[in-house]
Amino acid sequence: MDPISASLLVAAATGAGGEMGRQLWSALRGLVRTGPATGEAELAALSEAPHDVERARALSEALNRRAEQDPSFHANLTQWQQQAQLLRTGDGDTHNAISGGTQHGPVVQGRDFSGLTFNTPVQGRPPHPPSTDR
Repeated sequence: MDPISASLLVAAATGAGGEMGRQLWSALRGLVRTGPATGEAELAALSEAPHDVERARALSEALNRRAEQDPSFHANLTQWQQQAQLLRTGDGDTHNAISGGTQHGPVVQGRDFSGLTFNTPVQGRPPHPPSTDR
């Protein structure tokens, strides 16, 4: 099993993704609290400061150590991790490029946008230049 990324743990701890993030965090808390206390202190520390990447790394390491020693925990944590991969964490590369001639209209560069709407001019006609009258 690959270690759980700190950014994924931060995303879950902060409730990123709305209800899904909250459910994932709740499920992880339940998973950690079953069996030996390994990882509980790190989980509590990240709960107190959910944006703290160092605390997330410490939790990731504790979860990994426990998974290495407990096959049942390993299986449950693997299942949790597979579900959590659907959560947007900001991990990954982004490459933005604009090419192919003259561009007319708004440009938004980045990653993981949703709910954006652009009003574009009728095809074949460039937009009117801004007025210089004042």
